[in-house]
Amino acid sequence: MRLTAELIRDSLSYLNPLKERELDLRGHRIPAIENLGVAGPHDAIDFTDNDIQVLGNFPLSPRITTLLLARNRVANIQPTAATAVPNLRNLVLASNSLAELADVDALGTFTRLTHLVLADNPVTKKEHYRYWVIWRCPSVRFLDYEKVKQAEREKGQELFGTVEEPTALATSIMGKKSKSFEVTSNGSSAAPSKLSRIKLTDEEKQRLQEKIKKATSLQEIIALEKELNEGRLPSGVYGDAMEE
Repeated sequence: MRLTAELIRDSLSYLNPLKERELDLRGHRIPAIENLGVAGPHDAIDFTDNDIQVLGNFPLSPRITTLLLARNRVANIQPTAATAVPNLRNLVLASNSLAELADVDALGTFTRLTHLVLADNPVTKKEHYRYWVIWRCPSVRFLDYEKVKQAEREKGQELFGTVEEPTALATSIMGKKSKSFEVTSNGSSAAPSKLSRIKLTDEEKQRLQEKIKKATSLQEIIALEKELNEGRLPSGVYGDAMEE
């Protein structure tokens, strides 16, 4: 279901137990964040149990301090998200699709983020996961419901150096970001794909880009995303491209 202005207006907006104005957008199978400009000022938005793939496309929202996105499909964080939500303090991304350590780097631009939950993402199984997140997100005080210890910060610096002078290990991790293919609709929506399994010529890549640019509806984009996520190319794109 698309996140339309009508859906937003019809959704419950209430004062939560923390006396914050919260917008409830749970469980609508929303594929992308959009149209939030009609929501009005809120302190918190609950996107739990949807199909959101990209954390981003927010209007300027300095009042928002809490975003709840557990059980979505977030695999990509827009670098500009922190500019739109500059006062974010609490972010729950449990049970999503963040896979590589470098995929969380954009979270470091949320300079007021203190409570972060990434539990049950594939990235949590990576070596040095906790040290990396703490190193990249120095403002975070609680990670996956556990308080960040000073010893962990020091270990992170020992492993990765400084932002100005990263170690060889840090540099190698920065170069291993998940491959993704972005599909844009009104400035939103990007989807990780299995395109790395498909051999493409330059002409085929160009045709794919053109097909995405010419999509005229969200339904078309969702259909394209589905094919890409399954490792298939849409009709009319490939000549003799074959999966490995």
